[in-house]
Amino acid sequence: MQTQRPDVGSILDVRVIPPPQKHPTIFSTFNKLAKGESFTLVNDHDPKPLHYHFQAELAGQFEWEYLEAGPAVWRVRIGKPRA
Repeated sequence: MQTQRPDVGSILDVRVIPPPQKHPTIFSTFNKLAKGESFTLVNDHDPKPLHYHFQAELAGQFEWEYLEAGPAVWRVRIGKPRA
């Protein structure tokens, strides 16, 4: 589920998305970003495997910043660099 909040930008809460659809939904959201834009991913576990997936597919083309690291909720800002 994706929502918009002015203070944090777009929020993509994947806790409600079936597991097989999570990565495709996240990559689709990322691909729609313009340079310099980001969204906040909300998950119920550390999305470290997703980070590895981003590194394999888009090395050097994304930004990744943990905003909250569990134990119940993880929030990660994922964005496209301006340059």
